[in-house]
Amino acid sequence: QVQLSETGGGFVQAGGSMRLSCAASESTFSTYTMAWFRQASGQEREFVAAIRRHGGSPKYADSVKDRLTISTDGAKNTVYLQMNNLKPADTAVYYCAADLNFSWTTPRSQSEYDAWGQGIQVTVSS
Repeated sequence: QVQLSETGGGFVQAGGSMRLSCAASESTFSTYTMAWFRQASGQEREFVAAIRRHGGSPKYADSVKDRLTISTDGAKNTVYLQMNNLKPADTAVYYCAADLNFSWTTPRSQSEYDAWGQGIQVTVSS
């Protein structure tokens, strides 16, 4: 089972930037899609972004498109989430997730993901 560990969270002012990292314990060949989800206090966990390891363009939630960028570094088994122009509405616990099953599309539903990180807090102050 792939184990995921997020780093890079913390506090930032609105308009600032932050990069989250997620390190996977196993080779990237065991994961087909890597994604980021987030959960704000009192709300449901929601899809943020996902990237397939074997082709296709990254997918983003409309609320983060053009501000957040997901990328991978296969050599380090790591997926990143670069967050720019952050807003207070981006405040949440961010989770890294891995889909261990092949799919022709990029899943956005959390039920499609098999492995999860412990989550990391991101707080954006106004």
